[in-house]
Amino acid sequence: MTQDIKDKNAKAQAGNRELAMLKAAFPQCFDAEDRFDKEKFLSSLPGGLELTDETSGFNWLGKNYGRMLYNMESTTVICPDEEHNSLPENRDSQNVYISGDNLDALQHLVKSYTGEVKVIYIDPPYNTGSDGFVYNDKFSFTAEDLAAKLGITVEQAERILAMTRRGSASHAAWLTFMLPRLSFARDLLAKDGVIFISIDENEEANLRHLCDEVFGEENLAGEIIWKNSSKNDEAYISMQHEYILCYVKNKEYNLGNWIEPKLGTDEIFAAFEGFKKQYGNDWDAIHKQALKWYKQFPESNPIFDSKHYDRMDERGVYFASDISGPNPGQYTYEVLHPQTGKPCKMPASGWRFEENEMKNRIREGLIHFPPDETTIPNNKTYLKDTLTQSLTSIIYRDGRVASKQLTALMGSNCFSNPKDVDVIVKLLNAVGIKDGDIVVDFFSGSGTTAEAVLSLSELDKHLKYIAVQIQEDLDLSLSRATGKGKTIVKNAIQLCDDLSVPHTVDQIGMERIKRAAKKIRDEHPLFAGDLGFKHYTLKEPAQNTLDKMDKFSKDAPLSNASVLDDFGVNAVLRTWLVADGYGLTAEAEHVKLGNYVAYHCDKHLYLINGEDDFDEESMAALIDLYQGTAFSPQNVVVFGYSFGAARRVMLDSNLRSLNSGNKSLQISFTQRF
Repeated sequence: MTQDIKDKNAKAQAGNRELAMLKAAFPQCFDAEDRFDKEKFLSSLPGGLELTDETSGFNWLGKNYGRMLYNMESTTVICPDEEHNSLPENRDSQNVYISGDNLDALQHLVKSYTGEVKVIYIDPPYNTGSDGFVYNDKFSFTAEDLAAKLGITVEQAERILAMTRRGSASHAAWLTFMLPRLSFARDLLAKDGVIFISIDENEEANLRHLCDEVFGEENLAGEIIWKNSSKNDEAYISMQHEYILCYVKNKEYNLGNWIEPKLGTDEIFAAFEGFKKQYGNDWDAIHKQALKWYKQFPESNPIFDSKHYDRMDERGVYFASDISGPNPGQYTYEVLHPQTGKPCKMPASGWRFEENEMKNRIREGLIHFPPDETTIPNNKTYLKDTLTQSLTSIIYRDGRVASKQLTALMGSNCFSNPKDVDVIVKLLNAVGIKDGDIVVDFFSGSGTTAEAVLSLSELDKHLKYIAVQIQEDLDLSLSRATGKGKTIVKNAIQLCDDLSVPHTVDQIGMERIKRAAKKIRDEHPLFAGDLGFKHYTLKEPAQNTLDKMDKFSKDAPLSNASVLDDFGVNAVLRTWLVADGYGLTAEAEHVKLGNYVAYHCDKHLYLINGEDDFDEESMAALIDLYQGTAFSPQNVVVFGYSFGAARRVMLDSNLRSLNSGNKSLQISFTQRF
């Protein structure tokens, strides 16, 4: 298992995945020896583009290193939290929380969830210089190895390794960190999928360039300015906002049409009802009172955006909108003022409506007339008919709201700068999230995205989330924190102590999700939706386990059962289920083969347990199952360390005989190490 992946990673090169994608789309551009013919590829494009040495793009130290990481596989195994996962609320849950490095998690996830995720929201480190971001990774390349892999000089390789090993917060380090993660994110997205990325001014420009390369400049959906602060503490310009970059997977499949409800409309309707009670049908008096009422609201209040709805009639609240025609002189005719009987002033480009339609609208009271004919009339646009709008590029939401809400939920201020549940709900709703959609956050932090999904599930949208958070050491964070930040970390550590869990950020995130779910249950006791989650931890094999695997010979007649003991059957099984496309929530059925227990999931039968219980009776039972009518997994997969060479040969031989004796069977036998 791990040995197989180590062998693959040793051969990994930047561009391998991309080359595989090209081969799938342009098989005619590969020769018999699997070499890519650039000229043939370019000639197959419209216009037969010429190949030149001129290049353009966004480059930095470590870019090809990041591309190489995208072509590697994780050496971790996926360990189920069996006690947590067996609880009634979690047993059948389709939600997932992963504790571990998100690069490892993404390397696993793409094997099961490629093309299946509707929305990704991430809040990566901003690289502010004070947010603790430094790039360290676990790989142990020599400068010579890396130079050969990337086609660079040893000196360049040494500079990259220095950046990745000593911890760097440079722009290049941040980009190298983000490149493979965003590349995997692109793979996860469905063809109409959307990714939102929060960032501030420190890396916004670099992130924009990076996303243009990864997702394609043509798939930029826009950039949202989130006004979340009123601080006034900078020498030059006080930054009171951050950004949310948005890209779609493919604009051919996602045409936009993203809408959101107008905020503040309930307050406007209530205010006008009050005016009507006070002034009756004196519409001019109501108009004057409305103008005074709107003046109390600052630009940051969503009511301010609807201040033009300042009039009322029997139908409701409206604004007097432009009635001029889109094309000059299109509709020109006389409109008589209802009081003076004289022709009204006509817009320079003529009327918007043809004459009969205009007469009908006047008859129905849908035209607003000024006091006399000297002023152009207006069309009436009613607020009740315009309760939604396009997703806007500016969000006004004080960042302190999210902190206060999280503090109230957790009982203490235990997380710095959490994201806002309502803002994420707003984004998810705007892009048309629907039943069954998957939402992923691989910088889960305090668990805001998961709570946002639960909030929508509460409203009968049956969504699924996958949250990933590294097991960041709170004790180490405490040693680095200062001022208010130190108090927040202390509160987090105290919460972990109260829960008797390790001092890590993922524990805070999981507890937040549990409390949010409990709040929904308490407020809606009849709610039957999915409020649980499956929990998995990504673990690297211990050094002594790696030593055993290195020493193990595939030709050895006997197994090494202690390797399986080190991993655990359930960890091997879950890692394989994900690797074979079944995901993190599918379960395998136990299959009894005599005294031996195997595991069956759809097209795969897994033989993981040791060979001691796999005897001739087990082999006969397996053959009988295949010769029946309801059992036909196409792949039999063996954990190589559990079976010695002799048993593996026996299995292979018997399965070949089955295939020969029954042409409808095409059983593949695979050994994994």
